[in-house]
Amino acid sequence: MKRLRIGALIVALLLSFGLAACGSDNGADKATSQPTSAATTTASSSTPSSGTPAAATPTPVERGGPKDIILATTTSTQDTGLLDTLLPVFEEDIGYNVKVIAVGTGQALAMGERGDADVLLVHAPGSEKKLVDADVGLDRRLVMHNDFILLGPESDPAAVKGTTKAVDALTAIFNKGAAFISRGDDSGTDKLEKALWKKANLDPKGKSWYEETGQGMGASLQVANQKDAYIMSDRGTFLAAKSLSLAIALEGDPALLNVYSVMSVSPEKFSLVNGPGGKAFADFMVSDKAQSIIKEFGVDKYGQALFIADAGKTYESIGLATPFG
Repeated sequence: MKRLRIGALIVALLLSFGLAACGSDNGADKATSQPTSAATTTASSSTPSSGTPAAATPTPVERGGPKDIILATTTSTQDTGLLDTLLPVFEEDIGYNVKVIAVGTGQALAMGERGDADVLLVHAPGSEKKLVDADVGLDRRLVMHNDFILLGPESDPAAVKGTTKAVDALTAIFNKGAAFISRGDDSGTDKLEKALWKKANLDPKGKSWYEETGQGMGASLQVANQKDAYIMSDRGTFLAAKSLSLAIALEGDPALLNVYSVMSVSPEKFSLVNGPGGKAFADFMVSDKAQSIIKEFGVDKYGQALFIADAGKTYESIGLATPFG
């Protein structure tokens, strides 16, 4: 009887080790068959009981063949419709298929830092420096710019209209406790807004009138519109948005310059990165053909271009103190 119990115990232990080994092997297979996570073009979101949408949840993106590239970019290039115009031209002329991941610039840069994208089109000069210095972001080039604008309800409860500096406008909003919608998604727009609050020596976090959506620019504009709130936006997405009652409360401050750059991700740092494809897209964005499209984009519909084409210019010539802000 004793021998039977010992034998059964040995069999149980062997089965236990075998199952553990199988689980470990399966986990290793999953880790090597997919790159680290990247957000899809239509990232999911949820709405907590507070009514504030949660940040988009990244989901894995499978890499394709040698003619497939992953572009990580800010939501404004998608929300304005610019990519819908540029990508068919690139794909037809150059022969690559582009998977677009439109997220906040902070997330796009993080994708590049992990090797989850082949090329980046972003608009946060100060944050881009980290990837360039680490030789992860290659051949960073100026593509275009427009500007950020402060929007608000027509009634202008904080009496922002008439101010000329963004810091003064935010101070007026803070002192009034007027409703303000922030993207809160580490995007280029969000980074600028947070920097301006810091410059004003003010912290709106936790205030009842300050709400972070965790969403892209288009979705955040809709929330601000519904709540008659102030919001910082890039001009292009505002012009492309439909059925908004928000008005421009402040524009023209040099601190609101919005600069877009392109850079490919180093294939030497990450073996899965499509180096030729990323470079091909970056080269296309500064080509005469792409710059001509950018120069005219929006003129027929809005009476003005949504972006100013900048290829060949220096960062300093368009208003930045240095290439990184």
